[in-house]
Amino acid sequence: MNNLLFKTIVILFVFIFSANAKENIMILKLKDGDVKIELYPDVAPNHVERIKKLANDGKYDGVVFHRVIDEFMAQTGDVQFGNSSNDDFDLRRAGTGNSDLPDLKQEFNNLPHVRGTLSMARTSDPNSANSQFFICFNDKASYLDRQYTVFGKVIEGMEFVDKIKRGEPASDPDKIISFRSK
Repeated sequence: MNNLLFKTIVILFVFIFSANAKENIMILKLKDGDVKIELYPDVAPNHVERIKKLANDGKYDGVVFHRVIDEFMAQTGDVQFGNSSNDDFDLRRAGTGNSDLPDLKQEFNNLPHVRGTLSMARTSDPNSANSQFFICFNDKASYLDRQYTVFGKVIEGMEFVDKIKRGEPASDPDKIISFRSK
């Protein structure tokens, strides 16, 4: 009987863990392929909740990568001025807008800014993150550690992130095709 109880508990644990793991996986569709991203709600719960809400509401669909610096990062997420599908799209202003939701309080953590890291962009105010985020191209951004909120990491498809057109902004910037929970 104890063996049956143990097996039942293990099965429940695996089921809950796998359901929770799937809940924190997102797919970022780019022109060259799909990027699988794992979110970290345990260290940045409010940032993860914001990203999921905006993504699953379709707010990131059509948003350009407005700041892409070789050997550093690709920044996107301006749902106000950076969405190429909206009437308010203005490439000159892309990177200056946010969502209509309130800014987030920082959730700085000990996760490093390494290749594939997703982190929230912000102004000089640590509590000003809103909708914009960036993906690091390499492991040379440790100076951002504990200064910006890391909320996820690319776990598959980083080669597609590497192909995003460079520029601030590029003359014809790449954009997010879609961004959704798996």
